[in-house]
Amino acid sequence: MSKKSEKAEKKLDAKKLAKELLIPRESGFRQTSEKELGKAAAFAEDYKAFLDGSKTEREAVKTSIALAEKKGFVPFDPEKKYRAGDKVYVNNRGKALILAVIGENGCKNGVRIAAAHIDSPRLDLKPHPLYEQNELALFKSHYYGGIKKYQWTALPLAMHGYLVKKDGEKVEIHVGEEAGDPVFCVTDLLPHLSADQMSKTLAKAIEGENLNILVGSRPLDSDEGDNLVKLNVMRLLNEKYGITEEDFVSADVEFVPAFKASDVGFDRSMIGAYGHDDRVCAYPAVMAVLNAKAPKETCLAVLADREEVGSDGNTGLNSEFMRYFIADLAQAEGMEPRHVLSRSKCLSADVNAAFDPTYASAYEAANSCFLNGGVCVTKYTGARGKSGTSEASAEFMGEVRGLLEKNDVLWQTGELGKVDGGGGGTVAMYIANLNVDVVDVGVPVLSMHAPFELVSKLDLYMTYKAFLAFFENK
Repeated sequence: MSKKSEKAEKKLDAKKLAKELLIPRESGFRQTSEKELGKAAAFAEDYKAFLDGSKTEREAVKTSIALAEKKGFVPFDPEKKYRAGDKVYVNNRGKALILAVIGENGCKNGVRIAAAHIDSPRLDLKPHPLYEQNELALFKSHYYGGIKKYQWTALPLAMHGYLVKKDGEKVEIHVGEEAGDPVFCVTDLLPHLSADQMSKTLAKAIEGENLNILVGSRPLDSDEGDNLVKLNVMRLLNEKYGITEEDFVSADVEFVPAFKASDVGFDRSMIGAYGHDDRVCAYPAVMAVLNAKAPKETCLAVLADREEVGSDGNTGLNSEFMRYFIADLAQAEGMEPRHVLSRSKCLSADVNAAFDPTYASAYEAANSCFLNGGVCVTKYTGARGKSGTSEASAEFMGEVRGLLEKNDVLWQTGELGKVDGGGGGTVAMYIANLNVDVVDVGVPVLSMHAPFELVSKLDLYMTYKAFLAFFENK
């Protein structure tokens, strides 16, 4: 054999070895069949409808229950004995939800959990929100979660409200979503007068106390009285909803972007919307538990509130509501809850930051996830020295990898940006604290926490496939 032939053979061997030993670095579109891409596109259409009807945590719970009841799910009764295949749900105060399918083995081998959160950054109202200044009526807001405040100015906003009167009557307000509805906004300063504002850092240019929402400018038709614009706004609210100013004290009122979910790109490969974080993981988790067939272990899709502000409170996953439900399941089967939890496994269904070439310096490319790379499996999150997080064991990472490969799920892994760049956490650590094996699994997102976030349709569908494979454990 000539030296030239020997070199050619070595090159062929190198290609073969690279295919066998190295991680493929190519678009998921080249690794996915046209049939699967068609399924991803169809799944995305249903997801967009879910998003548009679930802009708050209350709406996400309501929409998810409606989907579940169509599949035969019923409210959970702790006094009742359940059999394999039974489908139940627990509605926690209208703001958190557990959907469960009883497995063939019940709880004896632990339960399988996909835990997502359904709250997103937004503008909440203060208890005394309505005021008038210079013949304009405005609402005082208190932002919720980690936002860039400047992104919430000059943006059409919709009002999603849930008020409870002192006699217990409940009132829902939705304004800004339907055709013909008015919208609202936080104003910004014109560039011609912004020299001082634009000399400030982004964090200081718009202050939290200036996120005031413009809601009216027409005064009440009266020759007497003060604050007639404010009074006219309150008159309109009273006529339509029967509320007074005091009712805002006992209210959950949120202002969110007024636009609907849209396809993005000439190729329609992406979805742009408000609230992908973390409803883009919540929806696949819901659909996976609804579609799981004959699971061996009992499966739970858990939708929690309060993650964006630390998961505290009785609807957050730092509370006991999920543990109490698992305890009820365990005790009904004559088992100790701690034994069930210790044998349980969880996919913490939360998003990760997709690599953005425009801001490449914030990422370490070799350890980032990418749009169209599939579902992202994140061994740990946290900040800097892995603080504020749990970390999945090598054993559980290996198990999850094997499950995804076996079920033809396109997947990748990635950290949340550069080590010293900042960081963040998920609900994983609260579930891990219950002695449950847990790893973060979710969709890569561009422009995370912005009013308009971006995800890949392919990644969304692969996340659904991952949760379904996890529940069915095939």
